[in-house]
Amino acid sequence: MNSAPRFKRLALIGFGLIGGSIARAARDQGLAGEIVTTARSEKTRARVKELGIVDRVVASNVDAVKDADLVILCIPVGACGEVAREIAGHLKPGAIVSDVGSVKSAVVREMAPHLPADVHFVPAHPVAGTEHSGPDSGFAELFINRWCILTPPEGTDPNATERLRAFWAALGARVETMTPDHHDLVLAITSHLPNLIAYTIVGTADELAQVTSSEVIKFSAGGFRDFTRIAASDPTMWRDVFLANKEAVLEMLGTFNEDLSKLTRAIRRGDGEALFEHFARTRAIRRGIVEIGQDSAAPDFGRPHEQLGKKPG
Repeated sequence: MNSAPRFKRLALIGFGLIGGSIARAARDQGLAGEIVTTARSEKTRARVKELGIVDRVVASNVDAVKDADLVILCIPVGACGEVAREIAGHLKPGAIVSDVGSVKSAVVREMAPHLPADVHFVPAHPVAGTEHSGPDSGFAELFINRWCILTPPEGTDPNATERLRAFWAALGARVETMTPDHHDLVLAITSHLPNLIAYTIVGTADELAQVTSSEVIKFSAGGFRDFTRIAASDPTMWRDVFLANKEAVLEMLGTFNEDLSKLTRAIRRGDGEALFEHFARTRAIRRGIVEIGQDSAAPDFGRPHEQLGKKPG
């Protein structure tokens, strides 16, 4: 635990998986003297109070940001602009304002015009998550050895960026800085397109399952199972992501469709050599991801398996 809080007051706008994980980790590491959060519904606010993770739960975003040194918007990217407008006149001079959205150019475009000149705007994207949402879904270890990408607009105070970098590093994250546009292009292929494909495959299987008495679901192999995990993510968040980053996603989707057409032709023509070369190249990508610690090399991704002859306990 750190000897002194890095921020006197941390305000979290929204308390789902990411907001809840930030709160838990920041409290564990002593990174804030006080943690204040908002939640949309009275039911959620009551649950957050029961969890006892934060010092105060308020209904108003304005109340949350008063005197806060660090404000983090943990909400869908489509809501960030309106919230920035709402809180702009109530931010403490010198405060750092950030977010956790997986699209950055649109967030900068929608938030920056509303924020006063005497606060520091440093957008961020913790590249971490699960398919779960809600106040109970967070956990303090979520960001350990995961990337957090900072995308400070041109002219941002380097000291503010460094303070936020140190904050995320203390949560366990590996921190990288890049421009908003470059971030969106990189994440379009590494995150957004895979989710779009997952939603498509699971939707297609659902239509087919209606014809096959749900045998598609019953006999799901590991590949389909992993797609369903991705496709179980928050639909509001992903709707906003695709609308906010549509140019980059469409560019990557066009490239993907071209590659898919090549594979289609190879299968149709019985070109086993082309298929083998493609699969061998992509297999090397998987090895690279494991080598840099972004996933486990354990069999079946480290999932536990029952032993033959043993009945479930």
